[in-house]
Amino acid sequence: MDTEDALLIGPPHRELLDQVLDKWSLSVLGELCERPCRFNELRRAVPQVTQKSLTATLRRLERNGVVEREVVSTRPVAIRYRITPLGKTLRAPVDVLLAWASENLPAITRAREAFDTREDEGR
Repeated sequence: MDTEDALLIGPPHRELLDQVLDKWSLSVLGELCERPCRFNELRRAVPQVTQKSLTATLRRLERNGVVEREVVSTRPVAIRYRITPLGKTLRAPVDVLLAWASENLPAITRAREAFDTREDEGR
C-alpha cells in the first residue's frame, strides 16, 4: 500500500466515514433525500432511534455539511432538516454499497454460518 492509499483510510477519512455511515445516519439521510422533515417526522420514520441518538446524528450530519437545520417561523417555532447539495452527493455511493450488500448477502450469510459452526465446534 502506498502513502496515498494509507492516507485514504487514515484518521480524517475514517472519522468522516464513521460519522456518515453510522447506525442512524443512513436512515436519516434516506428520509431527508425524499423531503425536508421536522424532528418528530424523522422520529416516526425511524422508530428505533432514540431522541438522544437522533439529536446527536442530526448534529453530526449538520457539522459535516450534509444536513442543514432551518428554523421555521411558526407558532411555536419549528425546526426543519433538509439535505444539502453536498449531502445529495452521498446518494450514488450509498446506493452502490446497498446494492453490493443486497447482491452479496447470501454469500455473507453462508460465510457467517460456516464461521459460527467452526467456532461452536472449537468449544
